[in-house]
Amino acid sequence: MPSEAVVGPTLADSKNSWPAKRKTLQKDAPNIVVIMNDDVGFGAPDTFGGPIHTPTLSKIASRGVAYNRFHTTAICSPTRASVLTGRNSHNIGSGQITEAAAGFPGYTGTIPKSAATVAKVLTGYGYDTAAFGKWHNTPVDNLFKTGPFDQYPTGLGFSYFYGFLAGETSQYEPRLFENTNPIEPPYTPEEGYHLTEDLADQAIKFIRNNRALTPDRPFFIYFAPGGTHGPHHVHKEWADKYKGKFDMGWHKLRNITFEKQKAMGWIPSTTELTEMDPTMTKWEDIPDKDRAFQLRLVEVYAGFLEHTDTQDGKVIEELERQGLFNNTLVIYILGDNGASAEGQQGTIDEFITENMLPSTAQQQIDVLNKDFGGLSALGSKHVDNMYHSSWAWALDTPFKSTKLVAAHFGGTRTPMVMSWPKVIKHDATPRSQFHHVSDIVPTIYEAIGIKPPEHVEGTAQIPIDGVSMMYTWNNASAAGRKDTQYFEVMGSRGVYKDGWFASVFGPRIPWAAVNETRMREWNPDTDIWELYDLTKDYSQARDLAKENPEQVNKMKNIFLVEAQKNKVLPVGAGLWTIYYHPEEGPRSPLTEWYLYEGMTRIAESNAPLFHPGFSSVATVDIEVPKNASGVLYCVGGTAGGFSVYMDKGYLYAEYLSTLLYRYVTKSSAPLQEGNAKIEIKLQFEPKPGIAPAQLTMSVNGALVASLFVEKSIRLAFDASETFDVGMDLGSPVSLLYQDRSPFKFNGKINQLHVKYINSTSLPAESVVAI
Repeated sequence: MPSEAVVGPTLADSKNSWPAKRKTLQKDAPNIVVIMNDDVGFGAPDTFGGPIHTPTLSKIASRGVAYNRFHTTAICSPTRASVLTGRNSHNIGSGQITEAAAGFPGYTGTIPKSAATVAKVLTGYGYDTAAFGKWHNTPVDNLFKTGPFDQYPTGLGFSYFYGFLAGETSQYEPRLFENTNPIEPPYTPEEGYHLTEDLADQAIKFIRNNRALTPDRPFFIYFAPGGTHGPHHVHKEWADKYKGKFDMGWHKLRNITFEKQKAMGWIPSTTELTEMDPTMTKWEDIPDKDRAFQLRLVEVYAGFLEHTDTQDGKVIEELERQGLFNNTLVIYILGDNGASAEGQQGTIDEFITENMLPSTAQQQIDVLNKDFGGLSALGSKHVDNMYHSSWAWALDTPFKSTKLVAAHFGGTRTPMVMSWPKVIKHDATPRSQFHHVSDIVPTIYEAIGIKPPEHVEGTAQIPIDGVSMMYTWNNASAAGRKDTQYFEVMGSRGVYKDGWFASVFGPRIPWAAVNETRMREWNPDTDIWELYDLTKDYSQARDLAKENPEQVNKMKNIFLVEAQKNKVLPVGAGLWTIYYHPEEGPRSPLTEWYLYEGMTRIAESNAPLFHPGFSSVATVDIEVPKNASGVLYCVGGTAGGFSVYMDKGYLYAEYLSTLLYRYVTKSSAPLQEGNAKIEIKLQFEPKPGIAPAQLTMSVNGALVASLFVEKSIRLAFDASETFDVGMDLGSPVSLLYQDRSPFKFNGKINQLHVKYINSTSLPAESVVAI
């Protein structure tokens, strides 16, 4: 705004006047709160007929409107990118999770400046903006303390961020960031810390600061706590609420939920309950001796979901306390995708599946009993448990499939509710218009009375892909305005057009171990397409492809047009770095590192790798004190990692291939005080799959210990744990020092030198999963 100040030769001839503030918003613009939980099935919440108590979801639904045909992308990062930009995920380079990015335009994992986030736009209109919780939209090769930071939340438009950048983290010992700075949790698990509670507290602080210091500014909060993604971590009292509530097994639970959904009018009365996929495990096939394990896993999950929803509610309660709820648009998306089948047969460590390690339920129960005291450890900081995949199927009632399947609504459809008491009249009639996460941003823009900008900070903007949902708020029967929407995740794909839905299941079966033959022989040109008339078939129960091939061909062509327009092609590009060419995945280009004491929180992807194809020699120059104890260097955490440490003068090396395969060796005698040069050589056999490795430890040139690692890690030790020198931050790798974490070395580390030896590329046949 031009200044009204008068400038004369002297102050006596001049008049001071501040420029008037530019008014860019309509008077009394609403606050906006977007809540999105993680990995929650359509049939989970009791708000809509499920078995798990969700009081906050029920509260928002009772004060606003609910949507029963709202869709995600079926996977984490893509859904989040779409929610925040209003564009289709592939169209902005987010067709896959950031850890599995590739060079194809739709899969780079980098959101372009031409797709400004809603936070960037609203900040320009005078909003205070903050994100709390899970981010999962920063390229892993950007995770350095020195940046670049343009793909961090604050670089993409948020004024403030408190949460974690990875796809998951421990709820008790999370790898936190505040803005761009890695920080440690404010207190310990033993003192009662839980991440989701902390996130709610931080969001409340943000609201109070806004009201106290900048009450003239409306605020936008993106609250995405990361619950209930694995690991399923929640305090015992929450899980105990559900003792006995699932004893009927997943088949009967699904039937009970289905009848409740119909009875309350949440789904159409004509809906059919879809059949179980023949590759899934039946409850009757679970041995009696394993059932207590399988039941406790789902009890923990249920407690975790109720706990997460309750923390969401604390944010809503603060709005009420401040008198803000009436003029706040709350958008509550229950999950970023459907229920997750990644626990497969039920697990104490989800990375067993991610790394394709062999396991049985009994083997996991044995480790649970031996190392952690039995079933009571489930949900604690000591394990990274996830429930059986068939529980995911039950919690996706009435649909087929789960997370990672873009072809079926079990992967993509989630309950969504909106409230804005000042504008939206409560109506219990479900909104059944077909909508998608890309529609959230245009809804916000229309609600506050602005148009999507054509330029942001000098960059021309690509068009918004979504459509506003505002037309549905006070008209449940309004004709839908979204006529077309594609879906694609790693070759699983589908397209919606005017009531029809055609889809392909894809090469991967999320609830089963990777079938290498199926993956190797997959050809998208020979995929079998399914066809559904959604005007008559809410749950995709009746495949009409054989009786209507003409419509199938029409839909296939529509998918191809949408795929070309949105950078989906080549079909299956999301598999490139996690299956076909893992050696091309995002990682550090370095082959040699010189590191020093106190260097911590280095992302696993940017540190030396201790996986097949990356044999290495590490040399540590240290000053050994009396009773030398502490970590020299480590990567990973409780559920998987590699640590070299000392205890009472002895030198140890521990390679943890998840909680099931722990390999430990130590020197035969304590090290002498004084300067020592320690050499750790880790040599992997050049073979595909779970390659064995030989580890040797030498001190001042003399061999002091060796170790054979039979089953190594092929993908990653952990999703968010990091590489540390001189200590083990976060969850500890070793049981030996778990009560002394971070187990800082009490001597001096002069230098750590790590260098790859021999081949530094993964075997071509190596297969990884996400």
